Amino acid sequence: MIELVSKSRCIECNLCVSVCPTNVFDSVLNGAPTIARQSDCQTCYICELYCPVDALYVAPQSDRQTTVNEAELTATGLLGSYRENVGWGSGRTSTAKTDQTFQLLKHLK
Repeated sequence: MIELVSKSRCIECNLCVSVCPTNVFDSVLNGAPTIARQSDCQTCYICELYCPVDALYVAPQSDRQTTVNEAELTATGLLGSYRENVGWGSGRTSTAKTDQTFQLLKHLK
């Protein structure tokens, strides 16, 4: 579930507002978007993937809110870690060639 929009990192591009499939965010004039409908978050990570400055944190728990602290997320490397792990963003190495998720589909037939 979406837990954080970092006001210190956010560049107010509103990409998160645009890409969220469940309309979780509201844009704010001259400010960082707000998490307006947190319970609608599907924990899809799309907003976190598209954020060009790693200003968002989506907690893996999809069924409940989690208390987060931006300083702790930064210190532990969690802020921006999802984009890093999948290789999205400037200077990162894409992991698409090594992804084996498609193998799961073989077992669903």
